[in-house]
Amino acid sequence: MSTGSPTRDATSEEDARELLGLPELVLEGERGSIQSIERAAAVLGLFNQHTRMLTPGLVAERLGLNRSTAHRYLQSLQSSGFLDSSYGLGPLFDQLSALLAGRQQLLGIAPAIMRELSDRTGLTCVVSFLGRTGAVVTLVEEASAGTIILTVRTGTVLEVRAAQSRVLLAFQSDPAVVARVHAALTEEERRVETAALARVRRDRLAWADLGRIGLASVAAPIFGPHDIQAAIALLGTSPVLSPDDVAGRVELLREAADKLSVMLASEERTS
Repeated sequence: MSTGSPTRDATSEEDARELLGLPELVLEGERGSIQSIERAAAVLGLFNQHTRMLTPGLVAERLGLNRSTAHRYLQSLQSSGFLDSSYGLGPLFDQLSALLAGRQQLLGIAPAIMRELSDRTGLTCVVSFLGRTGAVVTLVEEASAGTIILTVRTGTVLEVRAAQSRVLLAFQSDPAVVARVHAALTEEERRVETAALARVRRDRLAWADLGRIGLASVAAPIFGPHDIQAAIALLGTSPVLSPDDVAGRVELLREAADKLSVMLASEERTS
């Protein structure tokens, strides 16, 4: 019987390449191409609110590569238009962003509704889209009154257990997206998050579970014509914002999310 041979050969080749320190970029065939794409996506996923430009040293440290391999990836991404000459976001991102009509529509109509929600609740309101590893904060409306004002910077990549990340993952139509975001979790953590996402789908609402004493956040889904588009959330202190005593704030959040979903559907019909 020879059915086991391909597996042994593939494993031996992979082990040999690892021992020799050869990058996955030089692998031939479909498997190598897929791994190269995944590695390139991991490089681009390093951009966040603190990292606006990449360097070979940073990429090597964050992804566990040697500097020469990291440098080759950066050069390849630059020549493809993903990065500019300084290894910041390149012109291809400008081109792609122009195609994200649904997001552009939401960015246009959301601020007024967020401002109203923030004023009525006395809390900071946030809208986020899903990034590679979690929700990415895109719009922020800070509370205009109060002795304590919580906020978050635009561009912040939120944790998997953040309320907005949970909402965006719970209603994802592609299971591969959820699997990718949860890939870094342990088996037990994935089990907990799977149960949490089921509750979010049931309640159409998510609470954060970040273990930060005194702070709370709750999020609701904003739907586009075909799929979830974004998450809208309220940030506050635990005494003011909690599942047990929300003083109508959660219902106001739901109303804002539903209103934005209806407006997006209307924009789609008239465009």
